[in-house]
Amino acid sequence: VEVMKMVKINLFRTLPPKVHQTMIDPEEEEAVYEPAWPHLQIVYEFFLRFIVSGDLDVRLMRKHINAQFVNGLLELLDSEDRRERDYLKTILHRIYAKFMMLRAWIRKSISLTFYNFIYATEHHNGVAELLEILGSIISGFALPLKTEHKQFLKTVLIPMHKVKPLQVFHQQLSYCVTQFVDKDHTLAPTVINGLLKVWPAVNSSKELLFLNELEELLELTQPEEFEMVLKPLFRQISRSIGSPHFQIAERALFVWNNEYISSLIADYRRDVLPIIFPALHVNSQSHWNPTVSTLTLNVLKIFMDLDSELVEQCSKAHEEKMKSQAQAKQRREEMWSELMS
Repeated sequence: VEVMKMVKINLFRTLPPKVHQTMIDPEEEEAVYEPAWPHLQIVYEFFLRFIVSGDLDVRLMRKHINAQFVNGLLELLDSEDRRERDYLKTILHRIYAKFMMLRAWIRKSISLTFYNFIYATEHHNGVAELLEILGSIISGFALPLKTEHKQFLKTVLIPMHKVKPLQVFHQQLSYCVTQFVDKDHTLAPTVINGLLKVWPAVNSSKELLFLNELEELLELTQPEEFEMVLKPLFRQISRSIGSPHFQIAERALFVWNNEYISSLIADYRRDVLPIIFPALHVNSQSHWNPTVSTLTLNVLKIFMDLDSELVEQCSKAHEEKMKSQAQAKQRREEMWSELMS
């Protein structure tokens, strides 16, 4: 009782006004340090050792480590001091492991924190740490996955990709999402379609993160699920291949360096190539970046080795489409000339 009273008095406090008004990458910006940290660290270290102790009586502690106490810890996770967030992350994880009756409440509280972050503030300093906790929680989920867990993936983790400060916590978010697909491969179409819906239109650094995550997901995708998402997926990959930003085009073309994904594409080449051929053709003819042009020619060579007849068919279809578009453009121009005269 005295230990818990001491912890609450010393740790639970109103956090000071934020120095940074937007979420920052701790590696890029100057870190913010809590002035009272030398004092707080002693309390955190003591409480952490108390929680992990083998002599801790969980039944006795239920009265003190309850939902209200957990909420207090979660509120402190918005601290700008990374050292404090690291202690809180470890303590919350230990509480989740030891106090079975609090597990559902902790998951629900984290969900509510994320809902507020996604749809209201887009600012919370502890998102990366909360996702790290979730990553280890998800890896321990039993199969088959509960509907509650699948719903969390659809309504929280996938929409979280659309927030502006994604790069601050994308690594942890990607790990959580891939853990779900690794547990249950039938979730792959849901996740991939979800990513395609919130795909960034003008943010190149964010699009690179999406392409990295997409490759990790495709490595876990089975042929049946791959077929389900094939058309919308390669329409987006085609747009990325044709991007004037060389890093995006390069990253999209690097997908063919992955043996498993390349084998899936080879199996479904008759569906894939007609979608991406126009972008490949344009890149090979006129992309400004020589590396992208070389990678494009390598991909075309892969398809030529697999099925030269299919490449020829796609080439002819593309030429016919270009001719018909040129004729339509000419007719429009003639009509405008008549109208103007």
